[in-house]
Amino acid sequence: MRALRPHLFLLLVVAIFSGNILVGKALADLPPFTISMGRVFIALLIMLPVGWHQARYNMPMFRRHWRPLLGLSLTGVAFFNALIYASLKYTSATNVAILESTIPVVTLLLSVLLLGERFRALQWFGVALSLAGAVVVILAGTPRAGAPGGVNPGDMIMLLAVLVWVGYSFLVKEHMALFPRYGSLLVMLAIANLALAPIALFEGAWQVIPSLGLGEVAGLAYLGIFPSVVALLLYNHALADIGPTRAAVYLNLLPVFTMLGAWWFLGDDILALQVLASLVVIIGVWCTIMPAGRSKQGVRSKG
Repeated sequence: MRALRPHLFLLLVVAIFSGNILVGKALADLPPFTISMGRVFIALLIMLPVGWHQARYNMPMFRRHWRPLLGLSLTGVAFFNALIYASLKYTSATNVAILESTIPVVTLLLSVLLLGERFRALQWFGVALSLAGAVVVILAGTPRAGAPGGVNPGDMIMLLAVLVWVGYSFLVKEHMALFPRYGSLLVMLAIANLALAPIALFEGAWQVIPSLGLGEVAGLAYLGIFPSVVALLLYNHALADIGPTRAAVYLNLLPVFTMLGAWWFLGDDILALQVLASLVVIIGVWCTIMPAGRSKQGVRSKG
């Protein structure tokens, strides 16, 4: 049972991340930065008793490294999810999930372009497949009035969210080891609240925000508790057991979970083109992140 635990944790993580998209879609009447503000505020309240001691003890170190801490807070905690919720105003939950699942590929591609890392032939094939799947999603999306070339603006916003998360990933790789896990999350949530608060206030002044019913409050509570805290803890535990490469494979299931959830909970249709694009992206990501020795080991074991 212990050997199965990290795999069960990762399945729960994917289900929770899928729920983040589905709940964000269900809360589409609320402005996106207001949703994100509610999410990080609830998460801050949850993390206060967990991370307060670490945050207080390490405050001098946080001050010394305030620039990377600010970058981590703005990219991964504040604006990535705000952009997801903004994209859901225009495009489907399934499209958002398919585009989000390209993050590992885009991360590796920018590592080649910016950091000089090298790809194997199979990885280049995976990049091409994943990007082709993303292009299919964008070009086949429902066009919105005033959008150039009939492209759905929600898909373009989601592409921006992907780039924001890739920037966050680079910052994590370079700087996250400096910071204590729970204390740094608490500080980043506090910074995210400060960054999102004026934007959420502007949204409230610019448009009429509907009153919050029980469903909206429950949705915001889900976003603040599960994707922001529970999924992070489960993912970290699984990561320690099976490593980042094997863990990343599970995130390829995000489009599948989201597609089924959107059909079941939101009444969305499952389109053949979305199924095809999901498969193309999943295969592409798998080719891109597969360890170099995997295929050779498989050949030797067959002999």
